[in-house]
Amino acid sequence: MKKLAVVFLFISTIGLSGCGNQQLFDTTWNFNRAIIVVGTKSYEVEVQSWKDFENSDMIQVRTRDGKTYLTHSSNVLLIQE
Repeated sequence: MKKLAVVFLFISTIGLSGCGNQQLFDTTWNFNRAIIVVGTKSYEVEVQSWKDFENSDMIQVRTRDGKTYLTHSSNVLLIQE
């Protein structure tokens, strides 16, 4: 019975880790562009990196030109091309 449980756990781990670039518990995706709304203006930027915060609706986007935006997730559209 233990052997069966270990095999099941191993197969489940392998199967769930093959879900593209999304991790099992902390969703991580790769994006190369973003549209960020600041007030009444919107900016289209090249994304170097981005981070979402646990237990928060905030997103931090770092651009290739060195700027960092920290805003609510409703103000950001992340785009993968």
